[in-house]
Amino acid sequence: MRVTVTGSSGLIGSALVRSLRDDGHEVVRLVRREPSRSDEARWSPADGCVDKGALEGADAVVHLAGAGVGDRPWTKAYKRRIYDSRVVGTRTLSEAIAAADPRPGVLVCGSAIGYYGDTGDREVDEKSPAGQGFLAGLVRDWEAAATPAREAGVRVVHPRTGVVLAREGGILGRTLPLFRLGLGGDLGDGRQWTSWISIGDLVSALRFLIGHEIAGPVNMTAPNPVTNDAYTKAVGRVLHRPTRLAVPKFALRAALLGFADEGPLVSQRVRPRRLEEAGFRFAHEDVESAIAAVL
Repeated sequence: MRVTVTGSSGLIGSALVRSLRDDGHEVVRLVRREPSRSDEARWSPADGCVDKGALEGADAVVHLAGAGVGDRPWTKAYKRRIYDSRVVGTRTLSEAIAAADPRPGVLVCGSAIGYYGDTGDREVDEKSPAGQGFLAGLVRDWEAAATPAREAGVRVVHPRTGVVLAREGGILGRTLPLFRLGLGGDLGDGRQWTSWISIGDLVSALRFLIGHEIAGPVNMTAPNPVTNDAYTKAVGRVLHRPTRLAVPKFALRAALLGFADEGPLVSQRVRPRRLEEAGFRFAHEDVESAIAAVL
């Protein structure tokens, strides 16, 4: 199988590329700089340019590129960068896929559970409506930007990813040094729901989407979301460190600007109903076992 991947240097993309290659599949990495390796091809989202050779003959395209949502405080300029990197990039890639001959069979186009906004204690699935806020609006436009490929007859899947548990990055990887020092603790009051997935299960689920006739939004979260307090205690037990401290809401809001109320303080209780109904089997359904496996 030949798979073209954007965002291949990121946390999820690098793990996916490694998994595909380990199983003997050919991977073409779309990069925004001049290609320096034989497995690379260039694209320029802002200019609307994509190397056609990377798409024609591909069995699948997995689109994961985008500026990090939680990497910086949400200034007006950075929110624009987050938006453009996803919406403009997806539109550019989707139009190029629609014009390819032959076209790839499937576009797995990254998305996020930010679509649902703050769900409180209410459980949501793929049939639930969009929520409110910047991320909810972003995801609506992000998924809509893949319309050209969909209208051209390409199967388009939107993996709405939750909090990814990985040693190399994400919320777990970034906070590990604090937890190891015994400085880990709840974010805010700790009652908000966290919908998580291990990096291994996420890669397996992405490959599942490539190989199964599924289209539209698919929640990429483990079946058992937990509160932030339960997550924090699970990390502490795995590392055998105390987790008595807490980061107050006002401190998070001051440090992260608008991201605090749509990121670490938001409550999202998301169920992966379509994955379950399609027969996908999670290796890690319990957050503590997932953290132990990742570390």
